[in-house]
Amino acid sequence: MREFLDSDDDPWVATVRSKEGLDFKGRHYLYFHPAGAEDDGLELLDVRWNSPETAERTLATMSGVELRRRLRSALGRRASLGRGSRGGGHVATEIG
Repeated sequence: MREFLDSDDDPWVATVRSKEGLDFKGRHYLYFHPAGAEDDGLELLDVRWNSPETAERTLATMSGVELRRRLRSALGRRASLGRGSRGGGHVATEIG
């Protein structure tokens, strides 16, 4: 799990979620959510891992630039689906 701030200083969390089912390959995926609002998040299903350990290790080593780029992508996709976007296209900065 990684925490970072968007350009409005609103905290976001990048974490890993998992799909249920019998297919274990790529079942773990990147998930962004505003801090304190875990159910109001954004799935990024094109970033997948085969195990939660690999996912967490990769997430821990992702740069702030990569997290910001992925968040912008997820926000843009949500906006293009007509669901709006919390924070618009704001750029995020890493906490830490």
